[in-house]
Amino acid sequence: MEKEDIVQNILSHATGTASYHKYSTFPFYPVITDGVKAIAEAAGCYWLLDIIGSYQQNKKLDPYFQAWKLTVNEDDSAVVNGYNDTTLTITQKVEYTDFPLDEIELFLIDGVILLPSEY
Repeated sequence: MEKEDIVQNILSHATGTASYHKYSTFPFYPVITDGVKAIAEAAGCYWLLDIIGSYQQNKKLDPYFQAWKLTVNEDDSAVVNGYNDTTLTITQKVEYTDFPLDEIELFLIDGVILLPSEY
């Protein structure tokens, strides 16, 4: 099964979480749900979680609700956008990624990164 199919399968079945996982030793980094952990492992994209975690001490971000969107370009570069509700707050360019989907959205709610379907 290709990486894209694996990630799509995870996304289609992630509707909640049984536990939270700490993926970083940095104390201010959020924890992740089972679905996010499965995506990170299948797609090799812990770097995306690190990008989100690295901005958590930024005073511009709402500590209670954030939306994060990774958009992959045709040349395999990408952009990660962080939103307070619907207001674009953070933009970070990524020179190269092999993330298998054209885009993915994650929420960060009260210190937990989750898939929208897990909300």
